[in-house]
Amino acid sequence: MRPPAAVLFDWDNTLIDGWTGITASLNVVLRAWNLPAWTVAEARTRIRASVRDTFPAMFGANWEQAAALLRTTMQQQDLFHLAPMPGAPALVNAAAHLPGAIVSNKEGVTLRREVAHLGWTARFGAIIGAGDAAADKPHPAPIWHALGLIGVKPGRDVWYVGDTGSDMQAAHAAGCTAVLVGDASHDGGLKALEQSGAAPHLHCDDAWALASLLGAKLPHRSDPASPAA
Repeated sequence: MRPPAAVLFDWDNTLIDGWTGITASLNVVLRAWNLPAWTVAEARTRIRASVRDTFPAMFGANWEQAAALLRTTMQQQDLFHLAPMPGAPALVNAAAHLPGAIVSNKEGVTLRREVAHLGWTARFGAIIGAGDAAADKPHPAPIWHALGLIGVKPGRDVWYVGDTGSDMQAAHAAGCTAVLVGDASHDGGLKALEQSGAAPHLHCDDAWALASLLGAKLPHRSDPASPAA
């Protein structure tokens, strides 16, 4: 496989481990509607699409109120739980010489706050979250929107890196190379992705492996909180 011309990344569970904060914020909303709280493991398994695609089924006619409460709660506490995934700073550094973007189903305002908190904003030409494009993943619209902003045409020389079947579906639909990081156990594993038509074109065990593939020199697995300037 030839080196990429551009690399786009998912956010949660690909570059950062934000599940503790996501779950804590979501549970504030669930309790407000007298619904059972979720564990982090349940959130990892259940959360696949954006708020605008999932909350109407969960909260009915009040979904916009629920979404507003989630937004407010995450703005108050998500940064306390935010941490890079192992190897993610090395991966961001390894891709820094290429045009890049983040495409996530996390609300755009919250996403950009988190990227800024880690000091990574300047590394990406576009940071696209839920609601920033005409549709959210697994629709290809947010990937196409990000590519438009960084001046790159969709194609197999564009890598979209994620950890879920939804990410792989979005990459396929956008006409890009689907790169899976991790074992996709929350989606039933690689075999389940293959059976659903969302098999990755490229699979790496973790961010360290993908960083190495992109040419990073990694003599030691030292992992600072943020990439070196």
